[in-house]
Amino acid sequence: MSMEIPSIHLRHLWQRFQQTLETEAAEQFLSLLLNIMRLMFAINHDYRENIRKFDGRYQFNSKDGKMTVGAIFSDGRLEVEERVIDNPHITVSFRDGRTLFNFLLAPKQDILGSMLRQDVQTDGNLNYLYRFGFLAKRLQLMMTPG
Repeated sequence: MSMEIPSIHLRHLWQRFQQTLETEAAEQFLSLLLNIMRLMFAINHDYRENIRKFDGRYQFNSKDGKMTVGAIFSDGRLEVEERVIDNPHITVSFRDGRTLFNFLLAPKQDILGSMLRQDVQTDGNLNYLYRFGFLAKRLQLMMTPG
């Protein structure tokens, strides 16, 4: 069963997301992105279908140690942890906050180019990273006013 969320709340979430992008605070950006995802999975059946029968454990961190966020997809839900999680399917380390923004919000994500430039390091199955990129891009398209 889907719940409808008033458009004023969606606009407020989108404004917070945009403000976070402007401040370039990587920890806030990723946590906010994941929590907006979590909310949209709960209230939007079509978006939730993207994680139906999907289990995945993601560990995101920055090379400078300022950011550590875990994302656990299980049973059609997303749990966000601001800590190191056990047994991630993929660990993604970004050089810095700007690199994180550029990678996740790029019109066309280039994981190979990012790895060659040493902006991003991964450990685990890259298919999980591609799936996460798809989910982030789909959310961005859903939340963009217009």
